[in-house]
Amino acid sequence: MKQLVLDIRPDAPPTLDNFVVGGNEELVATLRGIAGLPGHLYLWGPAGSGRSHLLRAALAAAQAAGRPATNVAAADVGDELPQTPSLLLAVDDVHALAPAAQIALFNAFNRSRPLGQTLLLAGADAPRNLALREDLRTRIGQCLIFEVRPLDDESRTAILATLAARRGLRLADEVIDFLMRHGRRDLPSLLAVLDALDTASLERKRAVTLPLLREMMQAGLDI
Repeated sequence: MKQLVLDIRPDAPPTLDNFVVGGNEELVATLRGIAGLPGHLYLWGPAGSGRSHLLRAALAAAQAAGRPATNVAAADVGDELPQTPSLLLAVDDVHALAPAAQIALFNAFNRSRPLGQTLLLAGADAPRNLALREDLRTRIGQCLIFEVRPLDDESRTAILATLAARRGLRLADEVIDFLMRHGRRDLPSLLAVLDALDTASLERKRAVTLPLLREMMQAGLDI
C-alpha cells in the first residue's frame, strides 16, 4: 500500500483523496482525469471494495472541473436516463437493473456520442458475468474496464493501527488479529468498529483489549 490518508471517517464525503488506493493506482489516476475522459468506463468489484465511493468521488471531481455530472442508482433508473449534453452520467449497481432500466441504459449508450455524454458505470461482476440483456452486456464490455482491487489484510491492519495512533488510542495486536479473522474486513465496517472501541475506551477508561471487544460484542456490537 502506497498511501495512507487522513480523512477516511465513515461520514467523510467520498473523494479520490480519501480513497485508500492499495492496488488501484491506475484506476484512481484515470478517475482524476474523468472530466475529460472521452470514452465510457466500467468499474467492478465485490461489495465493500470501494466502487460506489469511487463513483461518487469521480462525480465530485468532474463537477469541480466544471463538467455537469449526476449519479443514478440502479433502483432509480426508469424508462429514460438524463439527456443533458456533455453530462457525466454515473449508474451504480448495474447488475441490479430491472428490465426497463436495462433498455434505458442501452439507449443512453446509443445517444451518448451525439450528446457528448460519458457513462461511468459500476457493478459487482466483470461484464461477461453480468446477468443483463446481451446487447447491454456487450456495450458494457466495450467500456474501459477496471476491477476495483480490495485491500489486503496487511493494508487494513496498517490503516487501523495508524488511525488509532492518530486518536491516541493503542489497539492491542490481539484486537486487530481478532477483527481480521472474525470481522467484516471492508474499510467502512472496520472504521465503525474503531469508532465504537474509541468511545467505549473513553467512557469506561479502559484500554482497548480483546476482553473489552468481547464485552462490546456481547452487548450487541456487530463486527
